[in-house]
Amino acid sequence: MPGLGNVGERVRDLRLSRRLSQAQLAGHDLSDSYISLIESGKRTPTPAVLRLLAERLGCTAEYLSEGIAPEQRAHLEVRERHADLALLDGRPDAALAGFDEVIEHTDDPELTARSRWGRARALEAMDRFAEAIGALEALREQAERDPGRSSWLPPVISLARCYHAAGDLGQAIALGERALARLHELELTVGQEHTEVSRVLLLAYVDRSEPARAHGLGRSVLVGAETAGASIALAYQRASAKALEDGDIGDALFFAEQALAAHVEGARAEAHARLQMAGARALLRGTAPYGIGDAVEGNAAQEALDLLRACAPALRGAEATQCAIETARALVLLDEPAQAVDAAEQALDRLAGDSTPELVNGTRALETVRARLVLAQARLAQGDRTTTSSVLRAAAGELDRLTPGRPTAHLYRELGDLYESTGDINGATTAYRRALEAAGLRPISRAQSIASNAVGL
Repeated sequence: MPGLGNVGERVRDLRLSRRLSQAQLAGHDLSDSYISLIESGKRTPTPAVLRLLAERLGCTAEYLSEGIAPEQRAHLEVRERHADLALLDGRPDAALAGFDEVIEHTDDPELTARSRWGRARALEAMDRFAEAIGALEALREQAERDPGRSSWLPPVISLARCYHAAGDLGQAIALGERALARLHELELTVGQEHTEVSRVLLLAYVDRSEPARAHGLGRSVLVGAETAGASIALAYQRASAKALEDGDIGDALFFAEQALAAHVEGARAEAHARLQMAGARALLRGTAPYGIGDAVEGNAAQEALDLLRACAPALRGAEATQCAIETARALVLLDEPAQAVDAAEQALDRLAGDSTPELVNGTRALETVRARLVLAQARLAQGDRTTTSSVLRAAAGELDRLTPGRPTAHLYRELGDLYESTGDINGATTAYRRALEAAGLRPISRAQSIASNAVGL
């Protein structure tokens, strides 16, 4: 529980509990009369004085200023986060109880502000719109009084949504248009805020039988979404910079936080996409493109293709190229050779150009061979043996320049399988021999084989 009273009362209560006089607490640095003024509430101690008093009273400066001990503050910080999680989990009643508890037991302005915002959102989620509107109006007024501390945009957008739900279309439209105008001032036409306020306005226009305004807004929103070239994180960053130039610190801080959150979400999406591609490669491992003649289940290839198509938009650079190669591999297995050719050639185009700068020369060469081998498999499935042979010769020439090792040996083995499928036994034999050499094994010559058989080896 937080300490009762104000700073002066906490200083006095702790001093008496430690059985110190005002003069003893003052020491050589302060005067006892100054301590008396602090305890009576007539003077507010500076941060330096607070730290000095806290050291002599055996507490923290935070406790003296806010009335809450560090461990109690940590508990309330966790409680506020748990309330946020409850709201995200669809348990607004539990969230409301958590936010109310934090508000009751803390004097910290930042923690109180976060909890009041969470409380308003919980009330809205419980369809208690009148109470939510009251809470949000208070937050909006606070933000407008102190624009350097917080942005008024989040409560205004929530207010527009609540007024619409409560049937007050006039207020919903007035607030929504105000928020949308502010976003346009900041040149922000993407992101959660723009999407949500546009949605609320569209619904309000329709409900108030204003189709012309609804159609106009709908067209502008859709065109803006299609033509927005910058990433959401970058758009937020630019909006934050513009707000800062305009002196709107609250908006600048808010959109800076949104930019950071968008970067985190982007990183999470990219990490998930990498996981999906790894899963697809695992499903395809051991199938025909990795070793001709091995069994493969069609549903595994389809599952791999679904994963690859899902992760492709989030991948960039080298991983996007690898995704295209694996997509071609899956399409071959699913008897879609024409699509497989397109995917493999797309990968080769990326590898030949500057669009895959993350690939170092050795890795680029390996990926190029992989792409050519999948392309050869697709051409073979189309019955085009002439083109298949040409692609295989190009792959063989590139393989011969690679450093020996396990990856090179694996590719030589795949090359041999493909040569064998085309009926080129000499090419297959050479590829298999080079696979052994790349793996560090010396093939047994025909003379050695005859000699070994002669002695019964």
